[in-house]
Amino acid sequence: MTQDKQLTQDKQLTQETESSVANSDAVRRVVEVLKKESTAILRTAERVNTSIEEGVESLFQCRGRVIVSGMGKMGCIARKAAATFCSTGTPAVFLHPGEAVHGDLGVVTENDVFLALSNSGETREVIRLLPHMVRLGIPMIGLTGNLRSTLAKRCHVVIDTGVEAEADSVSLAPTSSTIVAMAMCDALAITLMDRRGFTKEQFAIFHPAGNLGGKLLIKVSDIMHVDSTIPIVSSSEATLRDAVGIISEKGLGAVFVVDESEAIVGIVTDGDLRRLIDSSSADSLGNFWNESVSERMSKAPRTIDRTALAAEALRIMESHEITILPVCDSGKLVGVVHLHDLIRVGLA
Repeated sequence: MTQDKQLTQDKQLTQETESSVANSDAVRRVVEVLKKESTAILRTAERVNTSIEEGVESLFQCRGRVIVSGMGKMGCIARKAAATFCSTGTPAVFLHPGEAVHGDLGVVTENDVFLALSNSGETREVIRLLPHMVRLGIPMIGLTGNLRSTLAKRCHVVIDTGVEAEADSVSLAPTSSTIVAMAMCDALAITLMDRRGFTKEQFAIFHPAGNLGGKLLIKVSDIMHVDSTIPIVSSSEATLRDAVGIISEKGLGAVFVVDESEAIVGIVTDGDLRRLIDSSSADSLGNFWNESVSERMSKAPRTIDRTALAAEALRIMESHEITILPVCDSGKLVGVVHLHDLIRVGLA
């Protein structure tokens, strides 16, 4: 091996080693920051006491909106908090403290609750808003890391979001403090969500463009089988042989029995037929197929309205352990929903 080639290989090995060390340092530092921030949240959780109940009650009883305000990085958290409140059933709006004193204070009404975020509790732009809230006589809740601050002294409810240090090496960048504030706002929003009995369906209404919202807002009429695809036979004429033929033709595992007005009066499933065959003797099977379907059907099957949400159809199927559901409009059979339809749209 030539000397030049050896030098080249040694240099490459050195660079790879240095890169490996640098990557190792990066991994170590990332893990360290994550642990610092998660520890800050856990320590905040340990300090929560019954005084927070007053804050939750004020938010729950709010007849207007929660006005959330903060400056700088805390402003970003406040904006996110307002969005989280809105999406979980608590009307809220973000109020930029700088813009507020130039006209945006008009958004605040006497029916609102003011939620202010400031780690120092002395953020000038936020403090300037407090006299206006006092004039309106609305509840003020402060999230701060300084319980002796101006914000803490003037708010009706103070929530301690203080941290021992930020996550950077010199404790300057708003990191742990903003994470704790965001986690606390999330905790308040979820507590209110539970208090209101907020459902998946209500969540979907506020998220119609989201994946969950899109699924939960699907109506029965959007996915039901209609017209010639509906498996039906007449209550006055059809035999069990006719029922088997329709079940095989339509491929939905059941046939619905309707009267002269097209109102549903019964249902026969392929499972019903198997049980009937098992319970019949070999000698009687010949006459069995010629029996009227009305004599062997299950009467008054469960139905659903075409305007109902598909999620409701799934709930009915799951609670009654069935896989097919007739859709009725003013008592008349207009469609049918199968469990496979709900699976196809991602609901089951």
